[in-house]
Amino acid sequence: MNLFNSAFDPAREAALVTGAGNGIGRAIAQALVGEGVRTVFADLHEDRVSAAIKAAPRPELAVPWVGDLASRDGCDALLAHAQSSIGQVTHFVHSASPPRREADHAMAVGDHTWRQMHAVNLDAGFHLSRELARSLIAAKTPGSFLLLTSLHSGTPRNLPHYSTAKAGMAMLVKELAKSWGRYGIRVNALVPGAIAAGGFVADPALARHIPLGRLGQADDLAPMALAVLSHKLSGYVTGASIVIDGGLSLTNWFAPPELE
Repeated sequence: MNLFNSAFDPAREAALVTGAGNGIGRAIAQALVGEGVRTVFADLHEDRVSAAIKAAPRPELAVPWVGDLASRDGCDALLAHAQSSIGQVTHFVHSASPPRREADHAMAVGDHTWRQMHAVNLDAGFHLSRELARSLIAAKTPGSFLLLTSLHSGTPRNLPHYSTAKAGMAMLVKELAKSWGRYGIRVNALVPGAIAAGGFVADPALARHIPLGRLGQADDLAPMALAVLSHKLSGYVTGASIVIDGGLSLTNWFAPPELE
């Protein structure tokens, strides 16, 4: 049997993807249902979720959920909805993140913006992962989690709320991978570069800094996401951070912000 034709077991596996209404989360969620995996498409915006499911290759396998993951109540509502609609979640992708603005540098970012960025990225990522892991451990079922971090988890970005949230997620991946490996739960990170999708408004001029000569697209990440999520393809991979950036991390061009 060709592994690439049977990377998942739809009879036993189901997925939850946050940030599935646009960008990278949308591309991964659509790719999962394309592989026959029942998937919860979770997002803050109902219109985006509806459009993402409508455009999916197998929309009948997609389950919508709309809510705010900045609150614990929102996270718990998502978990309850996933349990009732698709049963045991075996594959979790955390791609949700508030939009970021170039104006929110260290001297300008507000308290609410700071808290919101950390709440959706780091706090929700931890809480959702831990509760899903509890269920998998109790059921003695393996799982595969994928958190979307950033090149700027290790490189300043002039957006301290964003960079520190992603840095926290990068370490969270390692902590959870080490804690849960004995239970067959793999936890990895996908590290995007300049991807023209989601909350990132890409300047075409960035392409000159990228060895492969172009900005990335959300669809550039989906195949690798599926490969890492699949136990059949990546069953011995955990605690890893897979960079998909066209070579952008080989150079860094960000100058300090203008404070005037």
